[in-house]
Amino acid sequence: MGINHWPEEQRPRERLIKLGPSALSDAELLSVFLRVGVKGKSAVDLGRDMLTHFGSLRGLFGANLTEFSKIHGLGSAKYAQLHAVLELAMRSISEELQVSSSLSSPHAVRQYLQLEIGNKQYESFTVLFLDVKNRLIIAKEMFRGSLSHASVYPREVVKSALSHNAASVILAHNHPSGSFEPSSADLSLTQTLKAALGLVDIRVLDHFIVASNTVYSFAENGQI
Repeated sequence: MGINHWPEEQRPRERLIKLGPSALSDAELLSVFLRVGVKGKSAVDLGRDMLTHFGSLRGLFGANLTEFSKIHGLGSAKYAQLHAVLELAMRSISEELQVSSSLSSPHAVRQYLQLEIGNKQYESFTVLFLDVKNRLIIAKEMFRGSLSHASVYPREVVKSALSHNAASVILAHNHPSGSFEPSSADLSLTQTLKAALGLVDIRVLDHFIVASNTVYSFAENGQI
């Protein structure tokens, strides 16, 4: 039975308007995005199928078009719509970081990084370049690698920081494996970059590891 035949108080869109998005399950939120289901399945059922197939929202958001289209009822149009929504969310958070200090908006930094690199299937090393007031100038993916490794060249990070006239940086990379614990290589790289950037008076404020639904802060754990 289609959602339009459900009692009004059970319909996801009406519940969202009345109670707010936090009152809805992941499948119900996906149903609002989908708008309609497929023959024999409501939009909520289709949302549940998506979560089951990909294992999580993270898995869904990281799927490529071929993987996404394996579910009956989904295709390039829905794929484009989904990624447009994700990009708008990321740009909204980026705007917040551009007008306020990243140190006063730690939650926004985490949200931005989760959207930017949390769903990537390869290891991505990203740098947030900040001005003297710790506001975001630009965020750049500097290096990318395989499932478990990305080669990072400190000289390139320093060159980019100078070209953007950055006063400080926030380093970030993801762990596609899902583990958020920093490796010895992560710790060593952080100190190498801190020393290299320090030579040109650019501070490293933090280094984040993004894994699954966790964002690990080196600064909060005394590792900067």
